Amino acid sequence: MHVTVHGARRRAMLGPDMAKSLRSLLRHRAVLAGSGLLALSAYLALDHAPDDEGLAAQDIDPKAVIEEAGNHAWLVDFVEPQDGEGGSEEEIARRVAAMHGAMAPAGFYSETEHLYRLTGSRAAALALLDDPLVEGVEPDQLYGLPEDGISVHDGPLPDGDDELDARRGPRFDPDDPMFSLQWHMEQIRAPEAWTRATGEGVVVAVIDTGVAWKDASGVRQLPDLAGTEFVEGESFIAGLPEGLDDHAHGSHVAGTIAQTTNNGVGVTGVAFGATIMPLKVLSKDGRGSVGGIANAIRYAADHGAQVINMSLGGPLPSRVLAKAIEYAHGKGVTTVCAAGNERRSRVGYPAANKYAVAVSAVDEGRELTWYSNWGKAIDVAAPGGDTRADKNGDGHPDGVLQNTIKIQDPSSNDYLWFQGTSMASPHAAGVAALIVSAGVTNPDEVERVMKETANNPTGAEWDERYGAGIIDAAAAVQKAQGHYAPERAGLLGLLGLLGLGGLGIAGLVGRRRRLWGIAGLTAGALVGSGVLGGSLAYGLASATGSFGSPLWLSALVPAGLAALLLGSKRLRPALAGLSLGYAALLAHGAVVLPTLLTGLPGGPTVDRLWLAANAVVALVLARAISRK
Repeated sequence: MHVTVHGARRRAMLGPDMAKSLRSLLRHRAVLAGSGLLALSAYLALDHAPDDEGLAAQDIDPKAVIEEAGNHAWLVDFVEPQDGEGGSEEEIARRVAAMHGAMAPAGFYSETEHLYRLTGSRAAALALLDDPLVEGVEPDQLYGLPEDGISVHDGPLPDGDDELDARRGPRFDPDDPMFSLQWHMEQIRAPEAWTRATGEGVVVAVIDTGVAWKDASGVRQLPDLAGTEFVEGESFIAGLPEGLDDHAHGSHVAGTIAQTTNNGVGVTGVAFGATIMPLKVLSKDGRGSVGGIANAIRYAADHGAQVINMSLGGPLPSRVLAKAIEYAHGKGVTTVCAAGNERRSRVGYPAANKYAVAVSAVDEGRELTWYSNWGKAIDVAAPGGDTRADKNGDGHPDGVLQNTIKIQDPSSNDYLWFQGTSMASPHAAGVAALIVSAGVTNPDEVERVMKETANNPTGAEWDERYGAGIIDAAAAVQKAQGHYAPERAGLLGLLGLLGLGGLGIAGLVGRRRRLWGIAGLTAGALVGSGVLGGSLAYGLASATGSFGSPLWLSALVPAGLAALLLGSKRLRPALAGLSLGYAALLAHGAVVLPTLLTGLPGGPTVDRLWLAANAVVALVLARAISRK
């Protein structure tokens, strides 16, 4: 009777119309929750949609490029029969043989991609465009290093400087004696990022002149790379083998990304815990063919690289190169490129291609440098330096300081100041590696995090000089680790309402109106949802070396715990909550996909289907537990 009177009093207080509306809402809460779930999912999908507007391979007119180019060897890109593009392996082989030696594979890694180099006239190249077995023809251009300025110090460098910039939050100060001269690390707030991530476990391919990564004939490993991890290097051009450097540029770039740090020697690197993959595509004079560069991109994607840096370029687009970048993107690789140093309002290639993060250069004063390209394709800006200036008054040029070989002398090394968008790009690649190590592996999301945390000196959301702004390593890592929690919490709330309304989960708490029951259900849901569970799942995966594993990101986690602990009645609310929360975590991954799954063939589409299916399983598991 008390309950009836109490209910009547409550209806009287609410009013008949409001009470009726409330009862209607409660009866239809499953429908409302389902509609809200669809609406939120659609919003998240749109909010996280890629916004890269670079030049895609399909948008490049091969005829226009051929006619604009001078006399060249030509790259002939045949169709891929295994991808359903027509033709067959036998037909392609016969067509190549019919050229009587005028056509040969464009490098050791190109034959499986049916990429060949043709020696012949422009007319012969144009004629091949009408061949049904040929997907594209273009000049085998020579790309090279931007015209970077180089400044070598005149005397011994200081042992360090106790006067550092004001600290904004917790930071890690390494013991490298020349760190105080690396104004560029302070500008991107690397020391603050290092308290959260160092890039450990991430492979960054340096596609450049090579890297002095080990001792070999005529080559000495750089002393400040002795503690850096490397995978075996590869060369795609005549010269030093195994990705070794005979110029200096590539070693300097690799140092910016992952110079050995806190070793009491020299200087620091942005993602010093990362592993470098040295790929040599440029010769001793700093030039290399588009075919070799495209091969190196595909090689990196096929051999485990998660980030690629290319501090190189040319004025004309290449369809072959654009396709290689798109191939790498499809395999989960973030590609970062220098915008070029021609002081013009047009970004060079490959930086201007789709799926490439184009980086302009700023100086010590956070202003666009006098040499940097700019334009509509710029994504972010990063420190490139100015060796003509000393704005900070430290008595040294405001270039980017790293340990590298002496110019074209791989048997000797020094600490040199370089300038250029070539130096800006590896800062951004290093930040990309930090983001990946924080759990965000989808290249679209890596770029998104980098842009949304960048700081634009103009205050604009985007402009043609800075793009989204100057990269901020600390903010990027913090966002990568915590940005998705509110989205997951929203999905958790809707899935919880759906479960309480339509799946019978309410019965678990309804039968046991005790504080521990409600608290257990809530705490379990929070832990599984990504408010806490995202960090927990990714932390465990990282610690066990199974980052992005479909086993961790599946219903197996709550199912396994349920199998172990279901016998305890007091733990059932928490187990139901954990299953519900994990359903939210997996559903969020299916929509946003911040982390690509490893070990599943088929790419992002298969990843999304896996996560969605496991989200459903976790939701059903929550219902099953609630009925025990």
